[in-house]
Amino acid sequence: MNIEEVKNIKLADYLQSLGYHPVKKQGNSLWYNSPFREEKEPSFKINLDRNEWYDFGIGKGGNIIALAAELYHIYNVSDLLHRIEEKAPYIRPTAFSFPQQTIEPSFQNLEAVPLTHPALLRYLQERGINMELAKRECKELHFVSNGKPYFAVGFPNQSGGYEVRNPFFKGCAAPKDITHIRQQGEPQSTCFLFEGFVDYLSFLTLRTKSNPQYPCLDWQDYIILNSTSNLSKAMYPLADYEHIHCFLDNDKAGVTALQEIIKEYGMRVRDASHHYSEYKDLNDFLCGKKCIQSTDLTQQAKQAPQPPKKKNRGFRM
Repeated sequence: MNIEEVKNIKLADYLQSLGYHPVKKQGNSLWYNSPFREEKEPSFKINLDRNEWYDFGIGKGGNIIALAAELYHIYNVSDLLHRIEEKAPYIRPTAFSFPQQTIEPSFQNLEAVPLTHPALLRYLQERGINMELAKRECKELHFVSNGKPYFAVGFPNQSGGYEVRNPFFKGCAAPKDITHIRQQGEPQSTCFLFEGFVDYLSFLTLRTKSNPQYPCLDWQDYIILNSTSNLSKAMYPLADYEHIHCFLDNDKAGVTALQEIIKEYGMRVRDASHHYSEYKDLNDFLCGKKCIQSTDLTQQAKQAPQPPKKKNRGFRM
């Protein structure tokens, strides 16, 4: 087989021949547990239209030849073509079905009430969060775990689950999902993307501090990933926006997520992390906690193709 013949092999069919099966389908993408490592949450994506793959864990992607190079650790093209050809008799067109999976709840007797507990309010206040905004956006959760009662701050997601935080615990009351906040009225053209809800609350707090009378919090929609592992779930709703401002962490996961969004949406994406480039994330910026790690990873994001800056009412710290 020559290069063009090999490139015409569908990646999904090739992975099927190797024993790898997709976990879910979203839009024109199939998601797999990575063939390069053991994992519970899928981070390996195939774009069916382009017949290309991308692995969020290693930050690499490409065509079937690039995939074979990573799988077999062979970098001579002739050897790679031969290795792929060996599997040719076993490659067959495959149809996939994705049954609904049930997830056992990890929180028993979960109850969501208005956020009022002094200890939880103090926890958010110590992180610099405006209390009125916190009460508006979050819930107070009461639940039982291993027979013991607990309480925590809860931030709701799209699927009825909650991100759960208190001074001693960080987790999720399943199902885990993104949070998509849409403004009322006409559809917005701008969306602000955050990695976690504390960064989202930090942004609202900063806006309110800078202009208490007119913070303009409803001039754009918001998506909170509630973990970069949820990025795939945000890709489809992001397609509706002309302007996407990314407030991601200045670490490897944040940089990788930013680059993937830019790869998908190009000129529509703005990297807003330059506003807090010396800090790990937006909440550290709010609290004045300098980032002690190297900024090399942050600089990698700046090397990705960036659109020219335009005046847009959507962003103002």
